[in-house]
Amino acid sequence: MSAWVLPDYISDVLPAEARLIEAHRRALLDTAGSYGYELVMPPLVEHIESLLTGTGKALHMQTFKMVDLLSGRTIGVRSDTTQQVARIDAHLLNRPGVTRLCYCGPVLHTRPSQPGASREPLQFGAEMYGYEGIGAELESLALALDTLAAVDVPMEQGLVVDLAEASIVPALLAQAADRAVDANSIQDALITKNAEALREAAAALPEAVQEQLFALLGLYGGVDAVLERARAVLPPLPAITSALNDIAWLAQQLRRTHPQAEVLLDLADLRGYSYYSGIRFAIYLPGSPDALVRGGRYNEVGAVYGRNRPAVGFSMDVRAVSALTPAAAQPQAILAHWREDLDWRQAVRALRAQGRTVVVRFPGQSPDEGQEGMHCQSELVQQQGQWVEQPLTVQA
Repeated sequence: MSAWVLPDYISDVLPAEARLIEAHRRALLDTAGSYGYELVMPPLVEHIESLLTGTGKALHMQTFKMVDLLSGRTIGVRSDTTQQVARIDAHLLNRPGVTRLCYCGPVLHTRPSQPGASREPLQFGAEMYGYEGIGAELESLALALDTLAAVDVPMEQGLVVDLAEASIVPALLAQAADRAVDANSIQDALITKNAEALREAAAALPEAVQEQLFALLGLYGGVDAVLERARAVLPPLPAITSALNDIAWLAQQLRRTHPQAEVLLDLADLRGYSYYSGIRFAIYLPGSPDALVRGGRYNEVGAVYGRNRPAVGFSMDVRAVSALTPAAAQPQAILAHWREDLDWRQAVRALRAQGRTVVVRFPGQSPDEGQEGMHCQSELVQQQGQWVEQPLTVQA
């Protein structure tokens, strides 16, 4: 095998794609900044205890682990940034009230999250800490939709916002807290909508609770219809009533501000990391195999750091989103034939200081050599003792 062959599902990013991804990274951070989210930059590696505490087996299996030769302790390469931002909120900032934080950086996965996906996503996310009300979910969803618009995701066919609720199944199981059941098996059966597996996993529960869990298998589709059926078949427990009311309000608000988005609801959808504790959402393009954005409420994420407070947020893979958007325009550049003269060098420096791109062609360099990614429409020429820019008659 050649030494320069990269590992499976790891790839270089070449100039045209890199230019687009970087433009999108800036647009995403600027959009989050317009909402008041402050940028943080967590480290790529951490002690494994801090990086994975409380996240469940999903992240454990996705995280590369190694031994730190300085300390002898096990460290991990982050596969998700949410835990790190929760640590920053709890231990480094420790602010009272609402804190809004955003980030954008690479994460590394031991295996692709789906067939063909990169194992090195560029993860952008925005997270709010310190507010329990449903308004936080609305802001998070609105920001997620605005960030997709900011990077020119094609929305001619609309978007699909999938809502789910992580608190309903625990509320149903709490009715039979004395029964020994494997909650993870029940959740897996609901995720896959496997009635036989659910029957086996829930066998120890009272018949009424089993029926309620089975009802979840059919509670998916348009929000209004699902909510109507859910209120009819699920018990009116305070936690469930509150969750259904919040979903109804959130869907109503989204329809008002983002009418191009279709809002769907699936009460059996429990996919995602174990730290989710309330409303979860995913945003899709129609026909796309995977979500562009995933997020929701995860009030327990800071508990392991000694600061258990409300939290809502979302993340996306900037590389995957960029692959769905139009290619970036070629940079417009000025061609300058190399000179040793000080006045020529000063003229080039002045143009670059103005934000212009100046490509120097050295003596002996042919017109079609290199700089394929640069589109020179003008050149720097000397007229009456001054260096001026003039249009190119033939593109260089």
